[in-house]
Amino acid sequence: MKSVSLHTLGCKLNYSETSSIAGDFSSKGFILKEYGEASDVFVLNTCSVTENADKECRQIVRSVIRNNPETYVIVTGCYAQLQPEEIAGIEGVDLILGAGEKFKLFDYIHNFEKKDYSCIYRSPVNEIKEFDEAFSADSDLRTRAFLKIQDGCNYKCSFCTIPQARGSSRSLEIGKVADNAKMIIDSGYREIVLTGVNTGDYEYQSGENRFRLIDVLTELEKLNIDRIRISSIEPNLLNDEIISLVKSSAKFCNHFHIPLQSGDPEILKAMRRRYSRELYRDLIYKLKDEIRDVGIGADVITGFPGESQKQFENTFDFVNSLPVSYLHVFSYSERKNTDAVMLPGKVEVRERKRRSELLRKLSDKKRFDFYSGFTETLQDVLFESVRNDGFTEGFTTNYIRVKVKDTSSLENTIESVRLISTDGIKPVLAERINVSAFSDN
Repeated sequence: MKSVSLHTLGCKLNYSETSSIAGDFSSKGFILKEYGEASDVFVLNTCSVTENADKECRQIVRSVIRNNPETYVIVTGCYAQLQPEEIAGIEGVDLILGAGEKFKLFDYIHNFEKKDYSCIYRSPVNEIKEFDEAFSADSDLRTRAFLKIQDGCNYKCSFCTIPQARGSSRSLEIGKVADNAKMIIDSGYREIVLTGVNTGDYEYQSGENRFRLIDVLTELEKLNIDRIRISSIEPNLLNDEIISLVKSSAKFCNHFHIPLQSGDPEILKAMRRRYSRELYRDLIYKLKDEIRDVGIGADVITGFPGESQKQFENTFDFVNSLPVSYLHVFSYSERKNTDAVMLPGKVEVRERKRRSELLRKLSDKKRFDFYSGFTETLQDVLFESVRNDGFTEGFTTNYIRVKVKDTSSLENTIESVRLISTDGIKPVLAERINVSAFSDN
């Protein structure tokens, strides 16, 4: 029997897709091995959101080939769709599959014998119309599963390559979303995280019926699942219906990740984002008013072309004024065939990194303030596996990472604990109160 190892770079959507690819190999009799173990076949599912992501892909491929030169190497994902020739230039890569071919891997392989050249199969992105179903586990335990409900994007943000890499927006039939969710639940998962490129843009047409994200959420709320979490949603798509449902249902996590990208009006316009900073500000305060204990994350990009020091300060001050819980900070990265590359006012890389570091420190402060507001409170935590340091970690519904000194008895249970102390960076130290009624018998 042949063996295969797989590795994923990038977003949770990629992780869910890699899991489905692994399932295809398993169904054909392959032994699944951990990344880093020697295997007959290696599959890398790539990201291409930044130059660093591309660089990491190349480093991983070269490392695998160096350590196990007889491995049959397959590279797929966004980088493979956008720059297949760059990957083919790495000696030892056997197969490169674009976005439209990712889930048809065995259609392109008659055997797994290495050759002296790379084979590239990549459809034009405008021909990618199918929706490939996928969901994955967040860990070896059946704790959280990431369920893909949407793919592609119709937005034309000036810095982004995702529409070039994944095609136009398309969504999974609502009935199949529910069916996949039921399989996840039957497998013992306690939380479902809804993922997509632009999850809030979910839309499925069936005859005269048009289904949106709120319809998916309403359908999933009926199922016997402890938690449902929305992975990320654009601010212009997070509407009152969704807020009201999350507020009223005990199943939905009181946590939103809402991309901002910039707090300066001119930079937002140059990025071609579909909202103003006023809309964003009003949304954040509405969430804080409507949903008790809500946790809010935000994405921010620094060093966008033309971003002056004053405009960066506008972003910093804007974020600082908002009751957000944490930031994901990115230094702007030039991407081929995007309009932003042609904009004047290039910011030096060193300055981009300096600005990113300032925002990361602000994120640490935000997280500390948020976590500190919950010390000495009781919180329900979905626990994962025991770590090497002897602590079991897990998340509250509002995305506070918590750790408890305990044994594996907590794994994949939801238990009420008292939060004790935090430094804002490491998980919050907590203590057990009693055996929760939510725990598995």
